[in-house]
Amino acid sequence: MNAGPRSLVLITVDCLRADRVAVSGDRSAITPFLDSLAGESFVFRNAYASGIPTYYSLPALLASRYPLALGRDVIGIAPGESTIATEFKDSGFQTAAFVAGNPYVSSADGYSAGFDTFRNFLSTADTEFDEGHSSQQSLRGRANRLLSKACHTLPGIGAAYDEIYFQYCQRAIRNDGASFDNLRRFPSADVIVDCAIGWLQQNSASPFFLWLHLMDPHAPYYPRPEALEEMGSDLDSFEARRLNSVWAREGLSSRRLAKHRECVEILYDAGVCWADQQIERLAKRLVELNLWDQCALAVTADHGEEFLDHGGTFHAPVDLHEELIRVPLLMRVPGHPQSRDVKCPMGLIDLAPTLLDMLDVPAPASFRGRSCWRKLKSNESWDWPVFTECAYGCTNPFRAETRLASRVLSVRKGEYKLILNFATGSDRFLKLNHDSKIAPLPLAVESGARKELLEHAKKHLNDSLKSRDLDLRFSAQIRELRSKWAQSIAVTPN
Repeated sequence: MNAGPRSLVLITVDCLRADRVAVSGDRSAITPFLDSLAGESFVFRNAYASGIPTYYSLPALLASRYPLALGRDVIGIAPGESTIATEFKDSGFQTAAFVAGNPYVSSADGYSAGFDTFRNFLSTADTEFDEGHSSQQSLRGRANRLLSKACHTLPGIGAAYDEIYFQYCQRAIRNDGASFDNLRRFPSADVIVDCAIGWLQQNSASPFFLWLHLMDPHAPYYPRPEALEEMGSDLDSFEARRLNSVWAREGLSSRRLAKHRECVEILYDAGVCWADQQIERLAKRLVELNLWDQCALAVTADHGEEFLDHGGTFHAPVDLHEELIRVPLLMRVPGHPQSRDVKCPMGLIDLAPTLLDMLDVPAPASFRGRSCWRKLKSNESWDWPVFTECAYGCTNPFRAETRLASRVLSVRKGEYKLILNFATGSDRFLKLNHDSKIAPLPLAVESGARKELLEHAKKHLNDSLKSRDLDLRFSAQIRELRSKWAQSIAVTPN
């Protein structure tokens, strides 16, 4: 038996639902490679993102810090904050990260800290406002907004105008010949894996930490055609474009969207399938480089995705349903080839300390999560509460004012879950039993468990305030002020 891993590959797949991976649902054929690893891995059945969306999830995953712990106005990794990458680098590891163009995972937000190589594939188009439109397009857009505003002031006219304009746009794009590759917003997983393989061929002689963040399942859903063909789908790029347009339309009822759900999920699943194939390609290269038996592999997601499960779409931070916060987590560890189903709820805030412990690297005192590694090795269970939090409705953190919305907090312990929405003043208490659509329990039912979760929630909020690192908070605020100052200088005319 091997002594254990000397290196680590961490892969996060954006928007990957737990029910798509590692025989945790009825769609195991979508990820055959990851499912094949389940027989020699720790498979976590109840892993939870510590925040949604990405900008609330990754600080917990990489820095083992709750997303709102530095204040609701702070986004990203603070300057000087310890992360799993900084700890591996300080311990002599080679470190690299390849991120598939997510605009919230950039050097500007601190994610490059600790990485010898960091590439996020962002382009000038990945900004809040697209400055590439022609003046004619901008004029047409302004005219449409004015006309739309006027129509929506008249009863019954607004919806009719929206439908007419939508159909006009569909006809306008019908013959433009845009392919999947032209329409795809993010580089596909094969591009990221190519970069990772190139880096490994140059840097694998010593222990390494490699992080890949893949975006293939993320909307807009434009998968590789090869993945669609493998799934037996004949959807073309025009139909995919129409489906994405319908799915993203505001104001459509769940009933109208439901007619398109199956096809939209095919596009999403094809993205998941392609990510799985490329992870397999990376694993085969690790085998060829004689690294597979020296390297631990952890695969998870930053959050899930909703397909009308509760009437919603995508992953806006307005609720903390299971489809959004329960994520896949699979850990293959050389030297521990026996598989194990881990049913204990675990927050991704515990992942970084667990992975560091696995490779005998001490976790910094700033980490708020706990290592599960010793309990995993000795087949022990645990029963601590798992928290997930976000700022209600903050769908664009580039606008600082949206970050100051009220908190939404979920507490999971054992089979019980409590969701507190401070924006609406509401709460829901649930007993989970593999049915994510289970109705909330009445107030008088299981009152002892409800009270316990309320106490955990109160303690979490108090600890979040008491343990706030004011130095890190201040450094993050200064970084943002400098960024805004630099942007204002760049746009100031000479």
